Amino acid sequence: MSAIPVFGAFAGSAKLLPIMDESAEAVPGKDYFKELGIRTFINAAGTYTFMTGSLMRDEVMGAINYASKEYVLLDELQDKVGARIAKLLRCEYATVTSGAAAAMTLGAAGVLTGMDEKKVAQLPFLEGTDMKREVIIQKAHDIAYAHALKNVGLQIVYVESREELEKAITDKTGLMYFLNANNFEGKVQVEEFLKIAQAHNIPTMIDCAADVPPVENLFKYTEMGYDLVCFSGGKGIRGPQSAGLLLGRKKYIEAGRLSAPPRGNTIGRGLKVNKEEILGMLVALETYLAIDHAKEWKMWEAQIKLISDAVKTVSGVETKVVVPPVANHIPTLHISWDPKKVPATAAEIREKLRSGNPSIEVADGANQHTFNVTTWMLVPGQEKIVATQLKKVLTEKALSENHG
Repeated sequence: MSAIPVFGAFAGSAKLLPIMDESAEAVPGKDYFKELGIRTFINAAGTYTFMTGSLMRDEVMGAINYASKEYVLLDELQDKVGARIAKLLRCEYATVTSGAAAAMTLGAAGVLTGMDEKKVAQLPFLEGTDMKREVIIQKAHDIAYAHALKNVGLQIVYVESREELEKAITDKTGLMYFLNANNFEGKVQVEEFLKIAQAHNIPTMIDCAADVPPVENLFKYTEMGYDLVCFSGGKGIRGPQSAGLLLGRKKYIEAGRLSAPPRGNTIGRGLKVNKEEILGMLVALETYLAIDHAKEWKMWEAQIKLISDAVKTVSGVETKVVVPPVANHIPTLHISWDPKKVPATAAEIREKLRSGNPSIEVADGANQHTFNVTTWMLVPGQEKIVATQLKKVLTEKALSENHG
């Protein structure tokens, strides 16, 4: 990450973030994970929540450590950071949330309640109120995370075609939700979905949780006209894992914040994001916007090639590089093998990698004789370790067949 900038990559940052005391030396710490009996691992899988997402950059940790030593008013910090983020991303308004799912919940809450604090306290109980109570989602976009919308009391109405979508819009419709990762799987795609909603004056939300890179996605959907855009903070942006971004229309996001801490009698009280995470998310975003993305992409491609070249030396092993069209849009290595030459399942190989030294995690593949590898979450240099270990494990499995 040689292109990673320091604080103040954008105008005004230096005023917000004082220069750290460079004379302060890091004090060697305890190996907490080891003391707890937890093995750390090399992440060749990706930004999965169950694998604790991404590693924060040094700039982000600098901001977090700085914020931990001072008190501020939470709302004032959210106001100022939100204004800075909105300027950076050229959108009307923004706020830091406790992840993309929290952004969905708070955004939906803002749409339903507006600035009416009585309605804020009534959520998620919509019966007997004049609040809308339905959200429209394409069946192809139905994922577990849609529960974040149910948290506000909304009922999901599923549709498939444009005709079904048009008919589903009633006076009960409060929101139309679009899962960007599944854009090409639904019959109504991203621009048409928006146009239909706008024609009926229905607020729109687009879930872009894992849709960075490319960096352009941070601007694309607000500029397209989506009212609310949700991103994870701890994936490609490499901010705190427990942070996210809600971008879009000021009237909805301001209203959504009425359901967020420090206010108490709300559905969002448990969606607290602390001052360290808020500041860390801002610096993560500034840093991400300033890096050389083309250079970073070339590095990933070179790392993938190194690993691919190593495993292909094992008889029966094949590789293919794929770049997913939307979510997790990074070079991804699909590794597969002939089970007659390498008599092992993907689960067996993954367990061998996990129990090795160092431990390595890879991602699931399409079947029991394939798995996937990414390099974007590796610390530079770890690709060599991954290449060596993968080749070793696959070779051992192949040799077991030859000697069987």
